[in-house]
Amino acid sequence: MTDESSNPQSEKQAEARTKILEAALSEFAEQGLAGARTERIAAAAGVNKALLYYYFESKEKLYTAALELSAGRIRDASMAVFLRESTPGERLVRTALNHFDRVVSQREFQRLMQHEMVRLHKGESGGIDVIIKRVFTPLMTMYQALVREGIASGELIDVDWMQVHFATLGANVFYFMTAPVWAKVLGIDPLEPEALKKRREEVARYIGQTIFVDRKHGAEVAERVLADSPMPEVSVGWQQSLWRNE
Repeated sequence: MTDESSNPQSEKQAEARTKILEAALSEFAEQGLAGARTERIAAAAGVNKALLYYYFESKEKLYTAALELSAGRIRDASMAVFLRESTPGERLVRTALNHFDRVVSQREFQRLMQHEMVRLHKGESGGIDVIIKRVFTPLMTMYQALVREGIASGELIDVDWMQVHFATLGANVFYFMTAPVWAKVLGIDPLEPEALKKRREEVARYIGQTIFVDRKHGAEVAERVLADSPMPEVSVGWQQSLWRNE
């Protein structure tokens, strides 16, 4: 019996499929489903359109596959934080920082979310169900359990888990979405590296001072997490590819 994992032809096919998905992810994030062109995706992947349709049959199925790929990456990165060996409070701080970093580093997913929210508000049937199934449902289940674990252990105050979510992860998204407004109001660039670093630090400190029973302990947790989880480097010009007007 032939081992497919060592079959050169199978490896070549897997490589081609991966290249198509990566190219599709970039194209769909930039243009949305309606504006994306399969010829551009094929060209970026270095394949012909016939091969693209051989693997994915239609642009819509390719879009769904790209969504699943991006959503899976988000889910896996978040789950690693949820399952870390530490107290519930520390994991909540790490979750907020991980989310902040992913907004910056995984821009394709953020752009896809923007496109999907527009489609949802228009009443169009889109890929939001894929995102809900692959990302929101499992992560919200874990988040709810984490807050309740923290309350039961006595580390966290008795607080509604959804409010913690809105006040931390929701605030992260709001910061990036309203950056152009704050730039005009404050006369600074909220998305330049030093401003991002400052905002990220305040996210951790806010959590440490608001939901921990012992605020001193909460402050220590926040500083410890910040010390061993520095913000990833931000590439030059990254702002132009994120929260951009449609």
